[in-house]
Amino acid sequence: MPTGKITRLVRDRGFGFIKPDDSNQDVFFHTTSLTGGIFDDLQEGQTVEFQLQADPRDPSRMRAADVRIATE
Repeated sequence: MPTGKITRLVRDRGFGFIKPDDSNQDVFFHTTSLTGGIFDDLQEGQTVEFQLQADPRDPSRMRAADVRIATE
């Protein structure tokens, strides 16, 4: 499962961005894609695991799904 760090959170709109460890391009994620955690508990710089999937609004872009806090 890919890992990355949260680079930005937009709490009032319920979404954020993750910088994958193997890429320089941030990936969008929505609060509904969070698994086993609470969106308001997330912090920028925190490491998460996620899956990539095509964005339903624009299949040419990818977004994060099944986002969870990484266990070390």
